[in-house]
Amino acid sequence: MNNEELYEKRLAELLVDLSYLKQDVTLSSGKKSDYYFDCKQTALNAEGCFLIGQLLFKMLPKDISAVAGMTLGADPLVTAVSYVSYTKESPVPAIIIRKEAKGHGTGAYLEGVKNIAENTRVVLLEDVVTTGGTTIIAAKRLRDAGFIVDTVLTILDREEGGAEVLKAAGLSLQSIFTRKKLFELVG
Repeated sequence: MNNEELYEKRLAELLVDLSYLKQDVTLSSGKKSDYYFDCKQTALNAEGCFLIGQLLFKMLPKDISAVAGMTLGADPLVTAVSYVSYTKESPVPAIIIRKEAKGHGTGAYLEGVKNIAENTRVVLLEDVVTTGGTTIIAAKRLRDAGFIVDTVLTILDREEGGAEVLKAAGLSLQSIFTRKKLFELVG
């Protein structure tokens, strides 16, 4: 196995051990599900953060200016990727997208934009994609601010229609895992 395969296998183990909950939940889309992935539990684990940063960084297109994601789920992801990019001597700044406009000061939706020029390409990072609704909101906020957004990278694609919804919105989805692949890796 090469490093990437080892990283994927170990990340799969951590996701199942730390982030997978087999219980009835309501997802952010409003859909009901009998399972949930709280990827923040893995992303906020030191080893998980390292693995996520390494794997997502490797997936980045070469012509990007930044990574961005909706708070709170993507905060550790954009930070991990930005950090890893610096260690690889290919620095990529991070942008955090607020769910609500800042209630004071500038009233901004986006944090970190002073590190990036307008009309440059930004890749969106997500922890989990189900229907794609949150991702479309995040892409709109970035596009409204003058950035080019066409790629979404996620830790987990639940394979519940999100990729198709994102494609219709001009966004290509790539994932480290699909739900099926994740459980195949951990047996």
